[in-house]
Amino acid sequence: MTKYSKPSIVKISNPLYTKHGSGAQSYHPVRDAIEGVAVDELVKKYGSPLFVFSERILRQKYQEAKSSIESVYPNVQFGWSYKTNYLNAICQVFHDEGAIAEVVSHFEYQKARALGIPGHNIIFNGPYKPEAALEQAISEDAQIHIDHFDEIADIESIAKRLNKKVKVGIRINLNCGIYPVWSRFGFNLESGQAWAAVRRIAQSKDIQLVGLHSHIGTFILDPHAYGRAIDKISQFMRETESLVGYNLEFLDLGGGFPSRSSLKGVYQPPEVVVPPPQVYAEAMANGLKWLTTRKNMPKLIMELGRYLVDEAGFLITSVMADKLLPDGRRSYVLDAGVNLLYTSTWYKFKIEIEKEPTGISEPSILFGPLCMNIDIVDEAILLPRLERYERLILSPVGAYNVTQWMQFIQYRPAVVMINEKSETRIIRRAETLDDINRMENP
Repeated sequence: MTKYSKPSIVKISNPLYTKHGSGAQSYHPVRDAIEGVAVDELVKKYGSPLFVFSERILRQKYQEAKSSIESVYPNVQFGWSYKTNYLNAICQVFHDEGAIAEVVSHFEYQKARALGIPGHNIIFNGPYKPEAALEQAISEDAQIHIDHFDEIADIESIAKRLNKKVKVGIRINLNCGIYPVWSRFGFNLESGQAWAAVRRIAQSKDIQLVGLHSHIGTFILDPHAYGRAIDKISQFMRETESLVGYNLEFLDLGGGFPSRSSLKGVYQPPEVVVPPPQVYAEAMANGLKWLTTRKNMPKLIMELGRYLVDEAGFLITSVMADKLLPDGRRSYVLDAGVNLLYTSTWYKFKIEIEKEPTGISEPSILFGPLCMNIDIVDEAILLPRLERYERLILSPVGAYNVTQWMQFIQYRPAVVMINEKSETRIIRRAETLDDINRMENP
């Protein structure tokens, strides 16, 4: 069993969580360290703003999720979702834990191969797979999940050219009682489109169907949605196996487990509304039982991303200016904004302050550094009076922000990882002008 370092102590200066008419939150946790390393030390060494990842939390989340799913189904393989955070060091932690790679683009496929992941340990998803990407994936025995009928034709053409029969899965979308239904991706179950895809592949001399894939959405707060999805997929799998005359090798249920984030419009804290992974596993248990009775038990694949990485990520940002708005609100200009926080559109971050607060709290708004009116980190928060250069710690920010951040007006900052011994290392250095100019011709 892995031994973890003792987590940082977060001191709570005001334990009362209160909603005010303005929508602002009066809640001021104080965090002076991340995983035992002082915030002040991190900023002095690596600068501000700064993304910080905890290796301990990454491994802990993976082990918790894996053991939860294995408690209801013994043959489980996790695929790390590269699009959630494709920094090499992050991916490597999950590969060390036993995850294969799940990619949705040629770029991500090449990234996984460059990390030493063999083709047969890569799941290739996504609606757009260029012919060159498909040919590489097929020649290297990657697991391709077909998204549409044109892709079937593309794979047949490549298979003939390579004189190779290609094993594939198909992605299906379905109504499992949550909305919106992600009908854009894969073949629809209820309309009969998925069955048409199965029949089309069954007639092919160049393709063999070996598995089914479904990803019902993201940040799914209803665990029973997975149970309803499995019930439908299980029946479809039985019908498919009856047609092709053999048992399929895998069932891929994608991801969608939420992290403990505050979704905008949901007023209860995430500790209340976000179920733990064991609850999702239990909701899936009944639907999976029939698979455990089979002689060759199919592999259950899970492609978790957000749940595994989000809570391991922190962003340290500094107050650069203090301004009073005409409506009386206090505003602060930070050195990090929506350029680094893509997920700020949907989530209200937990905001911790580095020092014990003094004085009363007042309605405040947090702006980023961009010369754009939309650059708002938090538009309604009660904060004590902050000093210039005081640091705020935002979390969780580990999912999607580092993969979708913008190189716009500002350079992108450094990213560091703290290991289980509270040792830090840069896993992505801060950008410089040379990095930007290198791709240009005068």
